[in-house]
Amino acid sequence: MSAATHRNNFDFLRLLFALFVVITHSYPLSGVKECDILCQYSYGQAQLSNIGLQGFFIISGYLVFQSLQRSKNVIDYYWKRIIRLFPALIVVLLFTVLIIAPMCYDNPAVSYWCNAEVYSYVPRNLSLYFIQYGIEGAFTTVPYNTAINGSLWTLAYEFSLYIVLSVLFLLRSRNTLIIVLLSFVYALLFILNSFYADALGTRESILRSDYLLNFSCHFFAGALLAAVRYDTRVRYHSVLWIASAAITIISLFAPFHFNVLHYISLPLLVIGTGIKCTPVICDISKRIGDLSYGVYIYAFVIQQTLMYFFSFNQLWLAISSIPISLLFAYGSWHLIEKRALRLKHISFYLLR
Repeated sequence: MSAATHRNNFDFLRLLFALFVVITHSYPLSGVKECDILCQYSYGQAQLSNIGLQGFFIISGYLVFQSLQRSKNVIDYYWKRIIRLFPALIVVLLFTVLIIAPMCYDNPAVSYWCNAEVYSYVPRNLSLYFIQYGIEGAFTTVPYNTAINGSLWTLAYEFSLYIVLSVLFLLRSRNTLIIVLLSFVYALLFILNSFYADALGTRESILRSDYLLNFSCHFFAGALLAAVRYDTRVRYHSVLWIASAAITIISLFAPFHFNVLHYISLPLLVIGTGIKCTPVICDISKRIGDLSYGVYIYAFVIQQTLMYFFSFNQLWLAISSIPISLLFAYGSWHLIEKRALRLKHISFYLLR
């Protein structure tokens, strides 16, 4: 049975990773110059948000590959990706531009509804690749006044990897060839990230080169583990889990080349944890829903709003924003995301 269809820890992990991002963001958004607590204790090797984003991409590669294998055709695959990503995104963008931004607008020279950036905010951010981070005159008094929702930038990387992965649909019946191809791609990305990252630099066109390489390596590591059917065909899960956990922790806090070793250890640790069913947490989505995406897209704008009205310190910003973000994510899942997912078979019926 697929890891995507039986009880597992993936929903809990994704929610945990989303909360990691919220905690890290509470530092710069409250005006704190120091990096987060993990960064301080790991000799600056990683922040909680780094672990969170890398974990997101590992799980995404693993589950989206399985989704590709189950899709009737490429259109069906893309349709499932679109309805998972865009309905909730549309709502948070409209919520931001219609309700939040007007309350936090301080430009007496131009009224809010006469500001051209108000009308470009939703379409540009829906494009994923031409992000508009702010609206001139909004959130000008907060410490981090360059973005209303600074979490949206990763969605372009996520969708780009969906596109790249869709090429494998042509080889869907040839699993051995897929494994060989994914192994080659992962090995190449591992070498580039581990030994040539500085030489490749941070060149940016639509996507930034270093981020793209980093996220791609984790995404294809997850896809490779799905292709080899790590949950059912790979033996010694417990041994690999313990080894990957030890390598991750030792390299992170020793420090001992975490920037290289985590490309191997973190995927094994995340997927090894995800395929298990730990009592209580493996049924979290059944009890409250899959809240990870909602937390990710709402938390930043919620934190900015709290800073606009209350000027919290880092600790209080994290403490106050997490339950509010969870509440909005709960509404997003039950009112928008879950209902949108009921439409996942429409593309198949339209093409019959």
